[in-house]
Amino acid sequence: MEFERIAFAASDADAAQSALVKLRHTYGSVPFAEADVIVALGGDGFMIGMLHEVMARGTPVYGMNRGSVGFLMNDFDETSLHERLAAAHETVIHPLRMRATDQSGHSVEALAINEVSMLRATRQAAKVAISVDGSTRLEELICDGVLVATPAGSTAYNLSAHGPILPIEAELLAVTPISAFRPRRWRGALLPMRAKIRFDVLEPRKRPVNAVADSTEIRAVDWVEAEVAKEVSLRLLFDPGHTLDERILREQFLS
Repeated sequence: MEFERIAFAASDADAAQSALVKLRHTYGSVPFAEADVIVALGGDGFMIGMLHEVMARGTPVYGMNRGSVGFLMNDFDETSLHERLAAAHETVIHPLRMRATDQSGHSVEALAINEVSMLRATRQAAKVAISVDGSTRLEELICDGVLVATPAGSTAYNLSAHGPILPIEAELLAVTPISAFRPRRWRGALLPMRAKIRFDVLEPRKRPVNAVADSTEIRAVDWVEAEVAKEVSLRLLFDPGHTLDERILREQFLS
């Protein structure tokens, strides 16, 4: 596929801004609304923000790493951009939809590309009940928090919490506890991507919990639901041999 009309975007980092100037000078740039592809310069955090920004348009995004980890990015190179874009492989991912209601009855809905997480808000551990498709599966989890990760997000916060790495085409979600106290040996669950997961906060006033979907946070929640938004498709472009599924596979063999 050829991408003639390119829009460039960059994080505030000096390296990203410097690259932005050079690439715009070399290849020109069009507004987002007119672009065949968006080239994002920065790190993974910037890429997540960019995917949220283009979510309604469905424009493919090709990232080049001008940040630190760059798991969702390609290597940076100023040359042969049109050729790299034409040869790139497309990966389609779907975000999670979080629905949450706080203790005052206020409801929030948000999309998360990496994970929906719940975190204790005070010094006391959280107490959470977990249901899947309407059936209670864990009556009480005492923990610092718990999260649901997509395959694309399984190498982010989920991995730091000792959750499993999921192949990008696994059609699975990872439910991972964060510092579980009881049941101490519960390490989480793998659920089909069609599952609807609900977390009910136990003792919400004594043990308040905050919920986060990427950059959207709701404080002092009563309950949270998470499920895949299959109708929302995000298109990422990767160089051959550098695809997201290859990176996830490689990550599983790192020591």
